[in-house]
Amino acid sequence: MSHPVKIKNALISVYYKDNLEPLIRQLHEQGVVFYSTGGTEKFIRELGIDVIAVEDLTGYPSILGGRVKTLHPKVFGGILNRRGLNEDQAQISQYEIPEIDLVIVDLYPFEETVSSGASEADIIEKIDIGGISLIRAAAKNYNDVVIIASKDDYKTLGDILTENNGYTMLSHRKAFARQAFNISSHYDTAIFNYFNQEDPLTVFKYSEQKASTLRYGENPHQKGVFYGKLDAMFDKLNGKELSYNNLVDVDAAVALIDEFDEPTFAILKHTNACGVASGNSMLEVWKAALACDPVSAFGGVLICNREIDEETAAEINKLFFEVLIAPSFSESAKQILCGKKNRILLKRNDVALPSKQFKTLLNGIIEQDKDQLMETAEQMTPVTDRKPSAQEIKDLVFANKIVKHTKSNTIVLARDNKLIASGVGQTSRVDALQQAIVKANAFNFEIAGSVMASDAFFPFPDCVEIAADAGVVMILQPGGSIKDQESIDMANAKGVGMVTTGVRHFKH
Repeated sequence: MSHPVKIKNALISVYYKDNLEPLIRQLHEQGVVFYSTGGTEKFIRELGIDVIAVEDLTGYPSILGGRVKTLHPKVFGGILNRRGLNEDQAQISQYEIPEIDLVIVDLYPFEETVSSGASEADIIEKIDIGGISLIRAAAKNYNDVVIIASKDDYKTLGDILTENNGYTMLSHRKAFARQAFNISSHYDTAIFNYFNQEDPLTVFKYSEQKASTLRYGENPHQKGVFYGKLDAMFDKLNGKELSYNNLVDVDAAVALIDEFDEPTFAILKHTNACGVASGNSMLEVWKAALACDPVSAFGGVLICNREIDEETAAEINKLFFEVLIAPSFSESAKQILCGKKNRILLKRNDVALPSKQFKTLLNGIIEQDKDQLMETAEQMTPVTDRKPSAQEIKDLVFANKIVKHTKSNTIVLARDNKLIASGVGQTSRVDALQQAIVKANAFNFEIAGSVMASDAFFPFPDCVEIAADAGVVMILQPGGSIKDQESIDMANAKGVGMVTTGVRHFKH
């Protein structure tokens, strides 16, 4: 059923007046009567168009510093009355309430005010009361009323009115109502989350308005959408649109690189690092990171924490990769790296990242604090006869950063601020260690003299024995097993050192 409705009376009260003028003029040409308040009323008058002040309709001025302007039966009765119900029509006639067919209203900028660091008093004043009530009322009565709750919809309404000689159809009004409830629910979620910071209620509320439809999800038969302001975090300098899998890898890459202050390059594949190196220059650390596993690096995601210069770009350009992320690129580096149209180059911007993580699980959602702990040398407690040297401590810190961001069960072998090899995502820690040893040997890395880090404790001394026999000289593990002493005894028997941190870094 189309149920056409012609707009006769419009209530307009907006905070943002961008692009409002063309719609006002169009409605005026179609004979619409305007009701308005405050700055919007002044705006319409300055266009040379007659407007009735809401105060004249209600018989009450704006009071309480503007907190109460439109909250009145003559306003809400005009919006909520059901045109097809005789009782409603009799009442609005009795009380001389005009039917309002169009409501254009937006909301005070609550989120923007919070983000600006404003005082709590200023933030509270940006909790809209009249606006949110008008939006809900008009959206509820979409059978007869048009609600425009965003300046982004001005043109859409204008086009509809042009195409339909000033009428809207039921499908139009219902679509606008859906958008209005989207806006109002997002607004209320933002307000709740502001109030829920101290001694929070254990409830889950999250709302994100910005969405990007992806080519597909994890696989081509799955749909995928990214919700968030990706363009705030990255400037895309080149390449195709990021895929679902690209985004998952980029997220893992960003989390890993943020552990390092010194110049560092990391190469990731399926969220796991297959090459990481720290050093003095980008060229040096790129070559060292690539040497870790040049086979897995093919088609990977690359990330660094310094500008990419021309010399480094020329070396990177020899490899096929999906994504390269850096804080900046020299002009000559951009020219080299943008030579292939599908290669994605991202310049990372300084954007605060969430401190919580959540995902759907079973028939609900699971949430946790992000793992933001990273142990320093001071938190590494020697538990064996052999104590770590200063360089071994540095290597243990380096290896532990990689362990934290690698799928469990995992073992990382490192030396001189370079990843030698890792075993990732294995069902036993022994399997992870043996995988790391096989990979190190495959790429001709000398394990002798290296350090080893584990994401969790050793329930048995077998990993210690295997690592020592392979040439590992220092081991880091959280500790906490009831059989810790067996692993310590094995380390002492093999002449290798061990430190414990007391912090486990599982990653699933």
